[in-house]
Amino acid sequence: MHILVINGPNMNLLGVRQPEIYGRTTYEELTAMIQDEAKRLGVKVSCFQSNHEGDLIDVIQQAYYDKMDGIIINPAAYTHTSVALLDAVKAVGIPTVEVHVSDPDTREDFRHVSYIRAACVATIRGHGLDGYLEALRLLVSREKKE
Repeated sequence: MHILVINGPNMNLLGVRQPEIYGRTTYEELTAMIQDEAKRLGVKVSCFQSNHEGDLIDVIQQAYYDKMDGIIINPAAYTHTSVALLDAVKAVGIPTVEVHVSDPDTREDFRHVSYIRAACVATIRGHGLDGYLEALRLLVSREKKE
């Protein structure tokens, strides 16, 4: 099983960006946590981060050709603006879990809308960085059931 973890804009600044919301763990530490959990679960994980919407769409489309078994995505600010990411996830048909470090429903009103959610099998929000590990376990357990 091979899972792609995608992070959108500003997630590369974890540990620096609003630590009161996102904590002090760096993006590099997050990817190490994800890799450790993947190893424990016996699956392969590839991580990708970009501040550019087109790059995120390209990697989602490439996941189809690479025959990825699942996608974990934190679209960050694109959650609330990008129909293009929604369309890309719908197009590839790969089971996708939406993850948010904070709970957007407890923040500004504009953050309450998630375009991508309609194409996802689950959403995990407000569980901090552990939400990525929960998403990984969820995708692995779905695969085992099928």
